[in-house]
Amino acid sequence: MAKARPARRTLDSYTVKHINKTVRPGDCVLMRPTDPSKPSYVARLEKIESDSRGANVRVHVRWYYRPEESIGGRRQFHGSKELFLSDHFDFQSGDTIEGKCTVHSFNTYTKLDAVGNDDFFCRFEYNSSTGAFNPDRVPVYCKCEMPYNPDDLMVQCEECSDWFHPNCIDMTIEEAKRLDHFFCHNCSSQDQKLQNSHVASRHADAKVETKRRRR
Repeated sequence: MAKARPARRTLDSYTVKHINKTVRPGDCVLMRPTDPSKPSYVARLEKIESDSRGANVRVHVRWYYRPEESIGGRRQFHGSKELFLSDHFDFQSGDTIEGKCTVHSFNTYTKLDAVGNDDFFCRFEYNSSTGAFNPDRVPVYCKCEMPYNPDDLMVQCEECSDWFHPNCIDMTIEEAKRLDHFFCHNCSSQDQKLQNSHVASRHADAKVETKRRRR
């Protein structure tokens, strides 16, 4: 007769002893990569289980992918702390958890006063089999019609409220930081061409909300 598999218990929380942190389902965690030269994997805990004695803890995770791990690779508008919530689920040993982290929504991330090492953001869900993203359309900005990269400084036209990368309007970042007023080429009169505008910071609320076209 086959030996019955020992029953497993579902845990509400688990204290990772080597980092002295308690994790719970719904938390985002850093996990040890198979290649020590690679950055930590990022995952969301879905479930925590142990054997009947409370040992041999394993976690059911949903992986976040970095842009370079996706089929299309990293693109210009992807932020350095950007992640994609994938459809890839897995079981891992609880001992592979290296720390806790926070994966913010895109809007929340752009309003942070400071970004720590354990802060990330996610604006897309990712299908690891097809390479498809949800949503498949996001606001685009500037003459280059690219989605917003929160690592990049942009300037806003006072007339149309669109946002522009300094290098797309023949301007250096240093020049952009000194602006008092700015009117884009389509909105500027001869007098306004000598003026410059509001400098966009990564905290600007309007930056995330404005833009008429999507792709």
